[in-house]
Amino acid sequence: MTSEEKDADTVLDALLIQESGEVYRNPTEVQMSQIVLPCHANHCGELSVGQLLKWMDSTACLSAERHAGCSCITASVDDIHFEHTIGVGKVVNIIAKVNRAFTSSMEVGILVTCEDLYTDSQWKVCHAFATFVARRTEAGKVQLKQVIPHTQMEQMEYSLAAERRRMRLIHAEIITDLLSSSTAQLGECQEYQDAVPAERTRVESVELVLPPHANHQVSTFGGQIMAWMENVATIAASRLCNAHPTLRSIDMFHFRGPSHIGDRLVLKAIVNNSFKHSMEVGVCAEAYQGGEPTRHINSAFMTFEVLDRDRKPCTLPRIRPEPVDGKRRYQEAVARKKIRLDRKYIISCKQTEVSLSVPWDPRNQMYLSYNNVSALKLMDTRNNWVLASEKNKVRLYTLEENHMLCFKVEMNVSVPAEQTFHLLSDLRRRKEWDRHYEECEVIAQADEDDTLYRIATPSVTKGGKGKDFILLASRRKPCDSRDPYLIALRSVTLPTHPPTEDYTRGEVLCAGFTIWEESSTVTKITYYNQATPGVLPYISTDIAGLSSSFYSAFSACSQFLETNKDSLAALPPSVL
Repeated sequence: MTSEEKDADTVLDALLIQESGEVYRNPTEVQMSQIVLPCHANHCGELSVGQLLKWMDSTACLSAERHAGCSCITASVDDIHFEHTIGVGKVVNIIAKVNRAFTSSMEVGILVTCEDLYTDSQWKVCHAFATFVARRTEAGKVQLKQVIPHTQMEQMEYSLAAERRRMRLIHAEIITDLLSSSTAQLGECQEYQDAVPAERTRVESVELVLPPHANHQVSTFGGQIMAWMENVATIAASRLCNAHPTLRSIDMFHFRGPSHIGDRLVLKAIVNNSFKHSMEVGVCAEAYQGGEPTRHINSAFMTFEVLDRDRKPCTLPRIRPEPVDGKRRYQEAVARKKIRLDRKYIISCKQTEVSLSVPWDPRNQMYLSYNNVSALKLMDTRNNWVLASEKNKVRLYTLEENHMLCFKVEMNVSVPAEQTFHLLSDLRRRKEWDRHYEECEVIAQADEDDTLYRIATPSVTKGGKGKDFILLASRRKPCDSRDPYLIALRSVTLPTHPPTEDYTRGEVLCAGFTIWEESSTVTKITYYNQATPGVLPYISTDIAGLSSSFYSAFSACSQFLETNKDSLAALPPSVL
């Protein structure tokens, strides 16, 4: 499913007609529509991104509070990429709804579109995810009620929210590790003739937090802080290029502490580095009252471009970093740009634009793992599967969509779900029940949830070459009782394991298991595979109804699980 299709479905879900004839609307959904006036615009006649961030935050906060039944504060915002600017006279439409609630936090999805009233056309501006935390009440800590998805799109976002939350929790630590390893390889900063001194772009500004800037709990609106940060970042970017810059993206950021009415908010910005067509600006917000020490509220990294009359990016002047800290920021900006490109390529691209096997390295591990699990979750939420064959309660389904064929096999086993998860997680044991797994070796244990394997399979034709696959296996335990256990598989490339003459290198785009606990002793197993040319020869006769080898394989799987359901001794320590 492409990003455009997902966003269209998001809007359609808001007005879904149920069988009863009643109009269904997500109970947490909040909509805001604003016409862009000159007072909202910058000197280019375009809506200020700071103003847009305030509207987005307000809409999302109202959605979060509608679900929580109490006041909420912004905790973090995921990466935002602004696809288009918005001119004066256009209408901004914002839809926000809670995708999933956890203990005291919730993820809110925000879709921003622009509407031209004269041509009756609309287009997407950005799609963002924000995390809000419910404030404590007099009775103590808030325990949020669960979100119950009603549509396929809501189910998909509910499922993916758990994976996005996992990525947020480890994001800061992983980015720190990646920056330290990447900057060590970059060496000294490159000197450019006629480079602009970074100190020339430095900006510092102070704002007094007044009642209009705060909510009814006297906490400063997160959107207001983001707007002030965008303002100083724009000034810093303008000082580098002596032109009007356009904000293209904001990296994921977290609010480290609250700000209140009466705070003096000190905002600092500087251009960390400039590239051919873009620049990174680092922004920091600190607060203080009276003589107390400053409190760190937030830091963010914003990417700007300068567009010519044809809306094409201009070439930017280079930056000369300040000594010590400036050089560190300069090198870290280079590393962040590489991380940003990996993230955009792996996560943001349409599925048809991403090659089957993506190069794996520690820098993109987090995003590959996210993409791997998300792709399986998306397949799991599809509801238009067609039953192709059934034998002794083992069912084979197919789904043809966007010129791609997917299949899934379902069965129930009398083995606890957690034990089933452990036994199927170690792919080295799959050859005990799957005749297509001739060899399986662990290449690397990336972390406790991600493992790289090399799989060898026999030839499907007499005298032909066998195939081998380099697979990333990503395991996930349930976030709560409404989630399954997951084992997601996809192909990656490794320079240490190039194709060989003995095997034809095959590729897997998306495959894996979902494992649902039906009861304490009964588990439903579903195996998914998005068929690729490397996989089709092994299952084509089953799909055509000319064979039932899928039944033999999964009957052997059931027997393998039953035989080993009381033993964990054979599993490697990393799996236990």
